[in-house]
Amino acid sequence: MEFRHIPVLCEESVSALEIKPEGVYVDCTLGGGGHASRIAKRLTTGRLIGVDQDQDAVDAAAKTLSNFGRQIIIVRNNFSDIKNILASLNIGKADGFLMDLGISSYQVDNAERGFSYMRNADLDMRMDISNELTASLVVNTYDEARLIKIFSDYGEERYSRRIAKAIIKARSRKPLKTTFELSDLIKSSLPGQSKKGGSHPAKRVFQAIRIEVNGELTVLNSALIDIIELLNPGGRLCVIGYHSLEDRVVKRCFRYWASPCECPPKLPCVCGLKPRIKIVSKKPVIPSAGETANNHRARSAKLRVAEKIDE
Repeated sequence: MEFRHIPVLCEESVSALEIKPEGVYVDCTLGGGGHASRIAKRLTTGRLIGVDQDQDAVDAAAKTLSNFGRQIIIVRNNFSDIKNILASLNIGKADGFLMDLGISSYQVDNAERGFSYMRNADLDMRMDISNELTASLVVNTYDEARLIKIFSDYGEERYSRRIAKAIIKARSRKPLKTTFELSDLIKSSLPGQSKKGGSHPAKRVFQAIRIEVNGELTVLNSALIDIIELLNPGGRLCVIGYHSLEDRVVKRCFRYWASPCECPPKLPCVCGLKPRIKIVSKKPVIPSAGETANNHRARSAKLRVAEKIDE
């Protein structure tokens, strides 16, 4: 399947980076190279590091960005290892970082990857197919309490307990193997009223399992802290999130590092914790009506921007 992904909030995020032609920039979620190509076009002697854990994305981006030559270095890895990635390239600090969180259109549309409840496939959901943990292992080996917690914490699913019980009962007869099996089981375990209108009944549980399989929220906060440390003064971090959980992590991280002092208000600071960033976008930037009309997957996107303060 051809790798296709429409970059979300592309102009807004690239503009927010305030790119210096001679600067060093990192696209932490390279995907098909949509954002990266816009960044590269603004560079002269600068460099762009593209990072992605999905080999399909790396291969697609390499083709998309081939005309830029040595300006671009592509690394297959998870952005959670960003410190080691830059160190291995002898890069101390960078002038800007871009993170486009969540999954790509390609990953959703490619049935073989098992991300979608709308396409039948083996339960997989790995962004990096070399990882051992799959959706199948989560569904068929996690105990009831752990499933409930995942569905509640990562999916904000109202019926987490009911769905977990249904999974435990079903897998006692035979393992759940496919996305359609799981989706049908979720639908059948929910009360009738909950299935009327709104989003697909399986959406929240599939989101929760995907987040668990890929450790998305586990690594996000620590990666944000690492990136803030790796930014040059005046450099910017742009993060695009798609659901409340990841956006909450970004918002809290930005707020803390913009005002980390723990001393009582109106008293002199003795904790020594100084602001490391300033928040550029007090409110998140959201897609225009035109963009959401052309790309419905952009509907929930929110862009937050922070700038490193002089040290």
